[in-house]
Amino acid sequence: MKNALKWIVSILLLIGFATGSYFWATGLISSNFNYRSQIKDNPPLPGNALGTASTERLVIVLIDALRYDTSMKPDVMPTLAQLRTQGASALMHSQPPSFSEPGYSTLLTGAWPEINDGPAFNLDFEDIPTFTQDNLFSSAHRNGWKTAISGYYWFEKLIPQSDVDLSFYTPGEDESADIEVMDAAMPWLQKDEAQVVLIHIDQVDYAGHHQGGPQSPNWDAAATRADAMLADIASTLDFSKDTLVVLSDHGQIMTGGHGGQDPDCLLEPFVIVGSGVNPGQYPDIQMVDVAPTLSALLGINLPASAQGSVQSDMLTLPQEVLAVLPSATGDQQLGLLMAYSSALGKEDTALKLLKSNSVSDTQTVIHDLRAQRLFSDRVKRAIPTGVLLALAVTLLLRQRKNNSISWVLGGILFVALFNLRYLLIDRKVYSLSSIISQTDLIVYIASTTAVALILVWLVVNFYNKTFSSLPNQNGLKTLWLGFTVILIAGLPVLASYFLNGPVVSWTLPDYLISFLGLIGLIQILILSALTPVLAGLTVAINAINRKFKK
Repeated sequence: MKNALKWIVSILLLIGFATGSYFWATGLISSNFNYRSQIKDNPPLPGNALGTASTERLVIVLIDALRYDTSMKPDVMPTLAQLRTQGASALMHSQPPSFSEPGYSTLLTGAWPEINDGPAFNLDFEDIPTFTQDNLFSSAHRNGWKTAISGYYWFEKLIPQSDVDLSFYTPGEDESADIEVMDAAMPWLQKDEAQVVLIHIDQVDYAGHHQGGPQSPNWDAAATRADAMLADIASTLDFSKDTLVVLSDHGQIMTGGHGGQDPDCLLEPFVIVGSGVNPGQYPDIQMVDVAPTLSALLGINLPASAQGSVQSDMLTLPQEVLAVLPSATGDQQLGLLMAYSSALGKEDTALKLLKSNSVSDTQTVIHDLRAQRLFSDRVKRAIPTGVLLALAVTLLLRQRKNNSISWVLGGILFVALFNLRYLLIDRKVYSLSSIISQTDLIVYIASTTAVALILVWLVVNFYNKTFSSLPNQNGLKTLWLGFTVILIAGLPVLASYFLNGPVVSWTLPDYLISFLGLIGLIQILILSALTPVLAGLTVAINAINRKFKK
């Protein structure tokens, strides 16, 4: 009866683990898609225009997914190489998540994904929210510039269309879609119908996702075609009075894909050439620097939520703009800080921190406020995390007579086998960039987990010689083995819970730890489902062996 109760309790626990991990994993994914900025409902107000523009027309060419190293190949992108020698250029850094929608949002608002209130993950068209924060196009339109966008149809939802005078949007992503984009945009340029123009070229990203990734010749071929389109755009401009910007929203890993914290996904080109530009190769910039820099070039207000700074060394700004820029920057940064601290309920703390920092260093204050809130949250989560770990270790120590060390070694072997396939055989990365689809991720993790657990079960049982006697007792030992593997496989889940919280809430997580936690949750689901089956097989094998011995 005592053993029967152990079986019942164990199986109920495993059912609970499986159910909990399923809802936790789906909740974690959904919370990323549903994330909204802390300042969504209280955006800082735009300031005054900076003054005289340094250009008569600004054309932004966004080559989606163009990696920095690809952009530096003169044989692949000769036009871009020539423009780089004529203008100012720098290596640009972005932050995860390195998807397109957060990249577009960062480029146009000057704020990182955590604050800019654009989507954190790419959303379906009907679910994309329109910017709640001030942005380059809204500011330009408000200050009298005629604006135009030709590109992927996500921009139609992101940017308030009342601030876009001319537009063409397409759901296509390949070369033929880019041709349509160019057919729409070229007449605007040739007839000077708009003065702030965004042209979005998407076929490099398409080659990364559907034609083999950057490791394939299709990638460079797509980049070369995009470069030819860039040449057509440049041919319509007079660089003595017009300005051209070429940049990207993210890179891709070599096998194709993006979204995570991978270095290749977070390095992009930035090239600006023409009127108002001081040519040269410049130190690295941040993606949040783009919107305020282009705003200064246009003489409009700095985007109210911008976290970056004007790269004034790259520009030849009028004296009147240079004169007001420090105070305008200070006012804009202070407005952002007050909005952020108000959203966290930390206005008094922000003011105290400001007394020890200059107003121009408000980003440090924002960082400090975020760090304080995170620390407070983590202290609260440390208690249940520590209690759970202590309980698990205590239970394992009490099972020493049943050779619980072999279960721990089995758990370590499971982790080694799983990562042997994941990292060394299939060469996947621990990142959102490796996800082709949710179904693909689940099937891959599930199959790898199942095979690894079965191998561990065989090794541990043969090592302990538990296939030869006492069916009921050895079946329980297999359940204990399963619980131990769940514990060890679940350590990244506990780490993610402690560092990031159970789901994404007021701040974006550390995406490496969060991804490892997501993998761990899927593993726990499969381990919990498979362990009772293996325990039953252990009992059956023991029973058959005993029967043959008799």
